[in-house]
Amino acid sequence: MTTPFAITLGVGSSLANKTGSWRVERPVYVDRHPPCNNACPAGEATQGWLYQAEEGNYEAAWRLIMASNPLPAIMGRACFHPCESACNRVQIDEAVGINAVERFLGDRAIDEGWTVPVSAPPSGKRVLVVGSGPAGLAAAYHLVLLGHEVVVYEAAPQCGGMLRYGIPQYRLPRAVVDAEIDRIAAMGVRFEVERRVENVADAMQRGAFDAAFVGIGAQRGKHPDIPSGDAAKVLDAVSMLHGVEEGALPALGRRVVIYGGGDTAMDAARTAQRLGAAETILVYRRTRDQMPAHDEEVCDAALEGVQMRWLSTVSRADGGRLLIETMVLNDQGLAEGTGHFEELEADSLVLALGQDTDLTLFDGDVAVDTTRGVVHVDDHQMTGHAGLFCGGDAAAGPSAERTVTAAVGDGARAAAAIDAWLAGVTLAPTVIPPLASADRLNPWYYADASRTLRPRLEAARRRSNFDEVVGGLTAEDALFEARRCMSCGNCFECDNCYGVCPDNAVIKLGPGQRYEFNLDYCKGCGICATECPCGAIDMVPEHH
Repeated sequence: MTTPFAITLGVGSSLANKTGSWRVERPVYVDRHPPCNNACPAGEATQGWLYQAEEGNYEAAWRLIMASNPLPAIMGRACFHPCESACNRVQIDEAVGINAVERFLGDRAIDEGWTVPVSAPPSGKRVLVVGSGPAGLAAAYHLVLLGHEVVVYEAAPQCGGMLRYGIPQYRLPRAVVDAEIDRIAAMGVRFEVERRVENVADAMQRGAFDAAFVGIGAQRGKHPDIPSGDAAKVLDAVSMLHGVEEGALPALGRRVVIYGGGDTAMDAARTAQRLGAAETILVYRRTRDQMPAHDEEVCDAALEGVQMRWLSTVSRADGGRLLIETMVLNDQGLAEGTGHFEELEADSLVLALGQDTDLTLFDGDVAVDTTRGVVHVDDHQMTGHAGLFCGGDAAAGPSAERTVTAAVGDGARAAAAIDAWLAGVTLAPTVIPPLASADRLNPWYYADASRTLRPRLEAARRRSNFDEVVGGLTAEDALFEARRCMSCGNCFECDNCYGVCPDNAVIKLGPGQRYEFNLDYCKGCGICATECPCGAIDMVPEHH
């Protein structure tokens, strides 16, 4: 016989255990946007592939990268990893070495011969891609995955754009570039080299293309008006780096001055050292803190012997001498001349003051806005001309960055937009969840684990060759580094909520299925949310 006591308090009695009538808040599991994902211009699901990598599922991790970025081995070398700058792990020790793990996965894919199958049925549409740099490669890759016939026109003898002709081999070995381009070609993309496009509208018409993407980059060095004598040897950094790649080594002399403060200036300076310059001096008109070059590039250049002269500008080049003016910062932090000059001996002057884009292929009847020397596009990378899209360094669109990673993101975004345009549909806006901020985390849960550093070639061994300077991680180190990820804002099934709930109201759903709350028992105390390491539980008001 059942007693009144058992009826009142017995387990399973919905009448006795319902708590919603007096619970003020209830817990809900949420998925927030990780800061690493948010900071990636290429749109990678960084936290997602790190989760696969930390389980040792390297191929699955690589395939998740490839869903957005077809160049992980390249990006693991050439990207300046804004994801790491945004990483919440800095609240404990150091950012997760995301870029190093990406490179490991990219290299593993090349070594293992992993490929990406094309399963989409043929669309019957032809798309032209002009330029085979990172933007063009990304666009071609995503377009062929969507079932379109893709042809890439490349003006140079080899594909890769600035990946090949702008980034020196000591940073990006050409075997890596070739391997990732060959994978895209094997998917069905046709590359036609030494095929310069003089007019994009004509090229589209003659090739019967339904749409086109232009990713020609910015491959012309800017030439400021610096007075120079007939005997002065002045060249631009872009042409110099391009020539080195083609085997046309410039005769720079023993004392070389590089004028500029960006990454191209650092590449030119470090290349000059390798070409035999006894002394390389970088002249920059502002301060070290104002340099656009990434810090690791500046540090490597200094380590290799490049001298830096801040707050200096080149006023004249005449024979073997340069006239240098000393600058100061005014009250607004801008550099201005002092009228104080000195002479600096130099056998050659290399200008690295930015790059321009040759936009003559848009001349004619193409409705494209090219004011201020860039192609203006909308949020989907489309120009004012229907069916004509543009991205990378040549475009002024959603991304203001001029980086390899931003170019890959432009190419991917354009491919999705081209696919939608060809189908006559409108792309739905992307809904991004709230950001997983550091203040939602419980750092105490994560053990201190110092970042794994990639091996580097000793400085003394760099001067005489173009061997790769930064090495890759071992499988053991890559696994360790991936496991440093804190899964910010997204449940990783640590069982904390399950263990701390005083009412046994957390139900485990099985591996990979996470949990759910049994609201018949939950009192809304909020301990689960407080103790969740990654901030994946919210307390929301109960509505009665």
